[in-house]
Amino acid sequence: MNIPNSITLARILLVPVIIWLILKEERMAAFVVFVLSGFSDALDGLIAKQFDAVTRLGKYLDPLADKILLVSIYVTLGFKEDIPIWLVLLVVSRDLLIVGGILFSYLMDVIVKIRPSRISKVNTFVQILLASVVLGAGAFDLELGYVIPTIVYIVAATTVMSGFDYLRMWMREYNQEGT
Repeated sequence: MNIPNSITLARILLVPVIIWLILKEERMAAFVVFVLSGFSDALDGLIAKQFDAVTRLGKYLDPLADKILLVSIYVTLGFKEDIPIWLVLLVVSRDLLIVGGILFSYLMDVIVKIRPSRISKVNTFVQILLASVVLGAGAFDLELGYVIPTIVYIVAATTVMSGFDYLRMWMREYNQEGT
């Protein structure tokens, strides 16, 4: 296993630590570990590209690590009532749609070339932003007024748009396959 994949695996292993810290109300520590996991995401990608260390495993492991981290954080923040449950359900449903679509395609022996679209990348960014702001507000005891509710609705909108975009891509791929 190369260095970028090791960093990605470490990010996955940090997820239970972050969850435990949130549940134990250790907001500053949770915020710091979450931010470190974000830096590790950027670092593994940078190393992989700069040193031509992109692997087939890494292409699957990196987005999987992102999904595990974000879904876990959202479920935990929803459980703690730091973000609305309806948003947690929306985010988790979209990710289940994506994973289910990939599994369905595999089972149907259809090769679907789905790449993250611009809206999907924006969605991931605002999901990370919301988690960071919520954890940061808890860590630093900040009252942010309408900031968090505003980001919640941006996450909701981009999640819906991204979900429809993935559906559109799958339908296009399936129509090209003639299935």
